[in-house]
Amino acid sequence: MYTAVKGIYEKGKLTFTETPPEVEKSEVVVLFMKDKMAGDNTDRTERKTGVTLGSLSGKGYRIPEDFNDPLSDLENYM
Repeated sequence: MYTAVKGIYEKGKLTFTETPPEVEKSEVVVLFMKDKMAGDNTDRTERKTGVTLGSLSGKGYRIPEDFNDPLSDLENYM
């Protein structure tokens, strides 16, 4: 199973912005994003909302922003 944890790499140091899982030893993969960090005068409001689906990327399919929100009326569907 894979677990993704956000962090910031700056001047040779990696600082986690989320708590990593408690493991004694694990192989890791570090992915450097081509996204400018705060303070770089980047307007982040230009981004599209939703999550891009990997193999369907560029084909117009997107997961809605509220995909992970709780289903408040779940009892109505059972």
